[in-house]
Amino acid sequence: MNQPSSSLSTGAIGVFDSGYGGLTILDKIREFMPEYDYIYLGDNARTPYGTRSFEVVYEFTLQAVNKLFALGCPLVILACNTASAKALRTIQQMNLPQSNDPTRRVLGVIRPTAECIGTITYTRHIGILATAGTIKSQSYPLEVHKLFPDIKVTGLACPMWVPLVENNEFRSPGADYFVKQYIDRLLETDPKIDTIVLGCTHYPLLIDKIKQFTPSHIQIIAQGEYVAHSLRDYLDRHTEMDARCTKGNSCRFLTTESPGKFEESASIFLRQENIKVESITLE
Repeated sequence: MNQPSSSLSTGAIGVFDSGYGGLTILDKIREFMPEYDYIYLGDNARTPYGTRSFEVVYEFTLQAVNKLFALGCPLVILACNTASAKALRTIQQMNLPQSNDPTRRVLGVIRPTAECIGTITYTRHIGILATAGTIKSQSYPLEVHKLFPDIKVTGLACPMWVPLVENNEFRSPGADYFVKQYIDRLLETDPKIDTIVLGCTHYPLLIDKIKQFTPSHIQIIAQGEYVAHSLRDYLDRHTEMDARCTKGNSCRFLTTESPGKFEESASIFLRQENIKVESITLE
């Protein structure tokens, strides 16, 4: 294995999301790769990103990435579909090459999700359920068509789903109406869909209700498992980066909001108690 140069930073893998949904990605990554150190940063004070402009999402995401770099992370995962859609490419192409350490890397969640689609759909018709920002960006159709030009992609924004999760109403009977409404609308738009991608990291918490109102022949794709496998593959192929990611089986949680509020919500996403959280500012 290649050893990192002494001049290159070593540290935890950074995981960023605008809110709590990225914890579903972190949970799967830690389950699959428990030996690594992680720092999770949630910009909870400024969430949601889904309705914000490209410029604002880029600005906020860059601030978070720079914070994680400053904390020693050589690799940052944007565990947020909106940030992946609106900020990732610019950060990769413009900011990283001009940074004081252009060997650091920032990866997103859309590409790993798109890569798995080709072996799952038989009808070659897929649906994307996501935030308005992710749907408007057209990032999923662009990524899918780079890999599989023959697949038809139909996207639909589900503006009520994130509030249901954030307010811990995702198990309530009242959530049924909004879950069924969007699934019905998507399948009315393209009845040939046989695969639905949950293009928002909050949506896996609604998975039971989503399956309840989705015909049984349709596959539901939650991102966490695919992102985790993609990250493992990436580090296997880039041994120089793997050598820079420290392995102490630790996880640190940072938030721009109240630590107490984060701890309460994080327990829902991670199914664990006594999460210690630090409050930070981004600029």
